[in-house]
Amino acid sequence: MADLKNKIVLVSGGARGIGAAISEAMAKAGAKVVISDLLEKEGQNKVSELLSQGHQASFIKHDVTDESEWKKTVSFCSTTYGGLDVLVNNAGIYFTGPIEETTLEDWKKMFSVNVEGVFLGTKTAIPEIKRRSMKRESSGSIINLSSIAGLVGSPSHGTYTASKGAVKLFTKSTALECAALEYNIRANSIHPGVIDTQMGSQVIKNIIEKTGSGDNEARAQVAELHPLGRFGRPGEVAQTAVFLASDDSSFITGAEFVVDGGLTAK
Repeated sequence: MADLKNKIVLVSGGARGIGAAISEAMAKAGAKVVISDLLEKEGQNKVSELLSQGHQASFIKHDVTDESEWKKTVSFCSTTYGGLDVLVNNAGIYFTGPIEETTLEDWKKMFSVNVEGVFLGTKTAIPEIKRRSMKRESSGSIINLSSIAGLVGSPSHGTYTASKGAVKLFTKSTALECAALEYNIRANSIHPGVIDTQMGSQVIKNIIEKTGSGDNEARAQVAELHPLGRFGRPGEVAQTAVFLASDDSSFITGAEFVVDGGLTAK
């Protein structure tokens, strides 16, 4: 397993789902982990679980759409553990709807969390990450959670696909800019398929509402979309994040990591 000893990691939206799995995997790999989320109870519970296992972890309540809260959260990483090496922009929201029925408020809400949150996190974290990365061989890492929706289109997903596509290209620009400025910071994006989480359950709910099928039938339909014939597991996405946080990926930047059971290969 990749070694993250002496790495300080911030995971936004780290209280549950993929974010919680990433937080746990980072901690098990030896990192000091800060979980930020609006879900205070779930976040504190996850930290308590990690602490009981002998890992180093802390929680801070955090709204990723608020620039002042990003500054507070990055400062918390520095005062608690001495800096920041890895930012995982994981926090995100998901909803669907025909373009004709999508309000401007819906569009702005999606972009506020999924795109502006990533921008604000990256902007705020870079100075603190480079403070450490420019003084040593080991690089800093920014890991942005996009989606297969950031790679291909889908009916009734216009707003979501637009937001996740923006994350993909913003990541590439971040990677090139950090390289050009010699910050020793890498940036990459992860593109999961349907993962067995609460957000994944929303996909099932949408199918049930549209088709009138039962839960088991809807789950089977979604599983069959993936050539591997199943949903993804949060831990499978998490291990990809650990790799990108570690020095094992030291020559990788501006890349897309697709974790989708082959769905977009068709």
